[in-house]
This record gives sequence, C-alpha cells and structure tokens, in this order.
Amino acid sequence: MAATSQSNGDSSPAGVRISDPQQLFIDGAYAPSADGGTFPVHNPMTGAQLYECASATEADYERAIQSAAAAFKTWSRLGPNAKRAIFLRAAEILERLMAEEAPALMSAEVSGTKWWAMVNAVSGVGNLREAASLASQIKGEIMPSETPGTTVLVERQPLGVVLAISPWNAPASLTVRAIATPLICGNTVILKPSEYSPKNQHLVVRAMTEAGLPKGCLHFLPVSTERTPAVTEFAVKHPLIRHVNFTGSDRVGKIIAGHAATCLKRCVLELGGKAPVIVLDDANLEDAVEAVVFGSLANAGQICMSTERVLLHESIAAAFKAALLARIEKVKVGNHEDNPQVSISGLFTPASTRRVQALLNGAVASGAKLLCGDVSASGPNLTIMAPHVVDGVTPSMEIFQRESFGPLVCLTTFTTDDEAIELANNSEYSLSASVFSKDIMRALEVARQVRAGSCHINTPSVHIAAGTPNGGVGGSSGYGRFGGMAGVLEFTELKIMSLGKSGVKYPI
Repeated sequence: MAATSQSNGDSSPAGVRISDPQQLFIDGAYAPSADGGTFPVHNPMTGAQLYECASATEADYERAIQSAAAAFKTWSRLGPNAKRAIFLRAAEILERLMAEEAPALMSAEVSGTKWWAMVNAVSGVGNLREAASLASQIKGEIMPSETPGTTVLVERQPLGVVLAISPWNAPASLTVRAIATPLICGNTVILKPSEYSPKNQHLVVRAMTEAGLPKGCLHFLPVSTERTPAVTEFAVKHPLIRHVNFTGSDRVGKIIAGHAATCLKRCVLELGGKAPVIVLDDANLEDAVEAVVFGSLANAGQICMSTERVLLHESIAAAFKAALLARIEKVKVGNHEDNPQVSISGLFTPASTRRVQALLNGAVASGAKLLCGDVSASGPNLTIMAPHVVDGVTPSMEIFQRESFGPLVCLTTFTTDDEAIELANNSEYSLSASVFSKDIMRALEVARQVRAGSCHINTPSVHIAAGTPNGGVGGSSGYGRFGGMAGVLEFTELKIMSLGKSGVKYPI
C-alpha cells in the first residue's frame, strides 16, 4: 500500500508503507512536532495500531500561522487564471491518488467500504473543480454616491488566514470542502485533520502541493486527542486567524463557537443532524423506501445528513414498514476487510457502537419496538452493527432527539400534514430533511415549513453534490454555508472604497 514519505524538509512525498509515521506539513516542508510528540492511529475494525502520527503543539501552530500570514500577501493578489490552473491540476492529481491509495486508506483508518471510497473520490474531485470555477466569480459592484463627483466601489476581498477543521467520516471530500473555497478566494489555510484519519486527509494536501500551490498557503497539523482542546483554543483565538470552519459534532462545535465569540470571530459550523423524512399518504412507497434505506444506512449512518426519523402517515404506515423490512433484508452487512462487497461495515470506534446501543436500549425501555436488529455488535473490535428499525418512537424519547450516527431509523406516525411538520421541527437539528408525495405542490408546501437548510422532495436526505450551499439553520446543526457562491460570501469580506475628484468643498 503506497502512503506518504515525509522526511524533515522533504516537500516532495514519495510512496511508502501505511505503517510509516505521518508528519506535519508546515511552511512547505514536512517535520515532526516541536516537542517530538506523536499519537497512534488505529484500525477501528481490528483495533490494531496502523502508524504513529506527529501531534502538533501550540508552537507548531504559531509557526504555521505566521507562515500562512506571510504567504497571504502574495496568494491573495494572484490572478484567477493562475489559481484556477492550480486547482484543476490538483483535481487531476487527487483523482489519481483517490483511485490508487484512498480505498486501502479508508478501509484501514475509518472502516470505509469500497463504495464509500468511490463516493469520496467523486465528491472530493468534484468540489475541487467546482472551486476552480469560482476563481473569476468573486465580484463586487459600483454604487452611486450622494456626493457629486464621487464613485463608490464595493469589492470582495479575502479575509486572511483561515482555520479549517475537518472530520473523519468523509475524510478527503470534507477536507476539500474545508480548504478549497477559502483558498480560491485568496485566503491561506491551516488544516487541522481528524486524529482518526490523518493519512486520508493528507491526500488532499499532497494533491494541492504537487499541483503547485505556493509554499505557506496550506498547512497540515494533526493533533492528538489529549492536546486537541488546548491547541484548538489557541488556534481559534489567535489574532491572525480571521475565520474558522468546522465540520463535526454539535458538542465540539459549541466549544469552538464559544472560543470564537470571545474575540468576535466569524465561523462556518456544520454540525449534527437528525434528518426527518416525511412520507405523505399519497407517496410512492417504493421510492420512499429506497430513499430511506440509502439515507439511513449509507456509511452505516455516519453522515450528518443521514435519515434518522421517518414520519409516516398512518394510512400507509403498515405497508411502508413491510416494504422497508423486506428491502433491509437485502442489505449486505459485515467486515469489509473480509468481504469488500458489503454495503455496511463497522462504526468508527467501539465507543460509537456503545452509544448507538444505549439509544436503542433506552428506546425499547421507553416503549418503542424493534422491528429488526438485536442491539448486538460483532467483528474483531465489536464495531459492526446490523440495521435497526425502531417503531413507535415518540418525541419524548432520547432516540428521537439525539443524533445516533449509526445504522438505525426511527418510525413515528402522524395524521395531518401540520402534525408531520410539527414532528419534523421538534428537534434541535436543522440540517437536512425530505418529503415524499406524488403531489409536488403539496410536498413543496410542506418542505417550505420544515426547519432545515436542505429539504428534498422525493429524494434522500443525503444529497452530495459539488456547489450546493450546505449548512444548517441554527441549533445543533450550526450555521453558515459551504459551497458555491454561498461559500464565497462566507470566506470573503466586503470593502468599500470611494473615489472622489479634486476640488470638492465640504460643509465645515
């Protein structure tokens, strides 16, 4: 398996073994952490150690931030054609790396199936190409002035150094999303990858660097779990960090938002989800079942947009349940290392498995019924769980309110469209949702009233496409948007400049 070689000062990685240590990438060169600290990265399926990864210190972040601030002066003034060319080259390189290295890396680091590796490849490369297309779309305007002889220019300018914190569950794809729009807008980026998937996320850094991204524009600084709280606070509050984007749990997102609030710093936070799917009485049940199975079980339910709550009109509930159970029986579950063709493999830690089990047991104790699944875990590290369907779930149950990040779906019935909307909105989360109905205008009316950043009609709650402005509308799903022109608005600032002619007399 080809991974990455980093020797101190070597900015041209060559393929070596996955067991080789992963180093930091600061100021265009690979290096150990300032104090030599490392942490182990494990295979979640087996529990075996894969390699040692350098654990960045506050001193490492200080050095990277200073380098990024210096590089910003040149990168921010580079023309759109030059930036676009780098991004398009990077997309080609990433496409190759994702084909050659990502399947084995995703299998080892995050129990990613063969299909999920392909999704990450398509999405990551697509996001790079989409970002490249934005290079010449960062526009301002000319405004009229009340002062005779004066012209007002409004420009969009990059912010400076951006801190990007991206997660493990779609490592390459979400890393591209975290860095691409900030970079194409002229910012420089400090990337803090997940401690669970450094080498997967490092593929993006390799692609950008090999494509010719100038020294200092992108830095890669993984941090151990133990050091993360202090180092993250240091980075978020650093005066040269102008913006923070974070994709991950609502618990951590609230901490980051709190740090940023102390220095009035802007953030984009895409956090948790508990996506509802509303199935109206006139829905095509076959389509709805297909979408629910995909939306709830893709990547074992470990997607922020995963379907977790299915709200069924009482008249079609029995037929839907029967069709859902029949469809789930066809889903292949198992150890992806033994059988690469499985659709669902293990969760990313044994602790994650235990959290899902606790939610299921709590629901049953509160009166819900398991239609499939026995709450057990299997596999060498007890991370594999079969799909679970929980019936009779009510809003008072924890499983209705808390994100599971596992292969389960909760069923609740309703009688009217208004009741369905009320149930859908009875949540702290606001990221994604879906509505199923043959009456498009009725579905549209319902979708408009669901509190979610995305609400899809007759398609799954998991919708992955380059350029879409993904994000929540507050609460435990966070705020701000990635993607397309919405991303440009997030990672730039307006600057007003007035041009006046000479000889103007002012009334004072």
